[in-house]
This record gives sequence, C-alpha cells and structure tokens, in this order.
Amino acid sequence: MEWSIHEVVESTGITSRTLRYYDQIGLLVPIRTGTGGLRYYDQAGLIRLQRILLLRDFGMPLADIADVLEGEADDIDALRDHRQRLLVEKQRIDTQVHSVEATIAALEKGRPIMPKNMFEGFDHSRYDAEVRERWGDEAANRSNTWWNGLGAEGQQAFRQQVEELNTAWDQVIAAGVTPGSEQAQEVAAQHVNWLGASMRPDELSKERVKGIVQMYVDDERFAANYNRVSPAGPQFVRDAVHYWADQHLED
Repeated sequence: MEWSIHEVVESTGITSRTLRYYDQIGLLVPIRTGTGGLRYYDQAGLIRLQRILLLRDFGMPLADIADVLEGEADDIDALRDHRQRLLVEKQRIDTQVHSVEATIAALEKGRPIMPKNMFEGFDHSRYDAEVRERWGDEAANRSNTWWNGLGAEGQQAFRQQVEELNTAWDQVIAAGVTPGSEQAQEVAAQHVNWLGASMRPDELSKERVKGIVQMYVDDERFAANYNRVSPAGPQFVRDAVHYWADQHLED
C-alpha cells in the first residue's frame, strides 16, 4: 500500500514543503514519483517519517537524524534515549492529570482547593516570563489575547506557517550561503513578517526584532527550531535577521 504526499500531509500535519526538502537531502525518499511530480510513500517510509519527527522533536539536527537512521549511530542507544525522554514527559503529563483530577474531586465534594496541588506539572514560565521581562505586561497580555483569539483553526494554521518558515531556514542554511545573501534575506523578510503578526505596527522595531532573534542563540528551547541542519543554524538566523533589520527597520 502507498500514500500520496497529500495524504501524508493531511495525516501528519507536516507540510509538503518539508517533505520535499527531506527528499532533496535524502532523509526521506518517496517510493516513487508519479505524474506532475506527485510523491508517494509506502509503509516503511511512514515509519521512517515517524522516527524522523520523533528525533526532530527532541532537538536533534537533521544530519544527526540521518546518521541514526542509516545505522552510522547506534539505533538501540537512540531508541533507549527516546524511551527515557518519553518517560520523563509521561511523568510530567501524569502529574498534570493527577492535579486536575484532584481539583475536580475537591469541587465535586465541596472541599477547598489547594493551589499548591493545582499547578503541579505545569510549566508556567515557558515563554510568558521572557516576554514580560523584556517587553512588559501589556505586550504579554496583548500577545496572549491575540493567540487565544486565533481559535483552534487559526492556531493550527500558525503552527503550519512556523513549520514552513523553519524548513525555509533549513534550506538556506544547507545551501551554504551567507546571512546577507539574497536567498537568506528573502527568508529573513518572511521571518520578520511572521514576527509582526502578533504585534502592532509601531512595535515592530529594530531593537525588538533583534532582541527576539537573539533568544534563538541564547535559549536552547528556541535554538532547537534552527539547529536541525547545522549547530550554527541559530546564529545564522540571528545574523540574517539582524542584517535585514538594519536595512529595513527603524530604532
């Protein structure tokens, strides 16, 4: 049995552009290409894609993923590492479930809720703290309002846009061009437009944009989005966006 690229996109949420890029670099080659360049994948390809996405979610660069999948890195060790990470995540989720169940039980029985127990397992400061510290409560509140206002479909579309943008960066980084090249600057412009989606026009300043992309280098949570092709990816994205901001934005 085989599935078209459109069916894979619909089933997984990964973009067709990403799949085409994986084919280009030899990471996930379709079983065949049909009329009009339509790619098709078999069961083995889907299993390979599952492993690629799992490794990528752990922040592993694409070059390292290729080594694991081709047997150049030990497969069993990689799977054991997957399992350990999943167990840690499972423990966190189990703790969240327990805290929610405790709150439900307290409400059903008319008992007072315990704030300390209500928030076990939740990461309150993942990004909100950075926004508030750097740009203030008003900006953070407005950003939260914007995000919630997108709704489920809008949020999914935004996530897809992020994936397409990250894939574009992967392609530029893999091409070996400089941050100031035309190719890199085209993606940098897209990146700044994406950043501006949640801001007022007057907030999209050179200082703010540079401050945001500096976080890609300083914070490993952000860096994981840009080091999939090369460990130097976060620095490349920062330098490219800084260059674009110097040319097009006001202080």
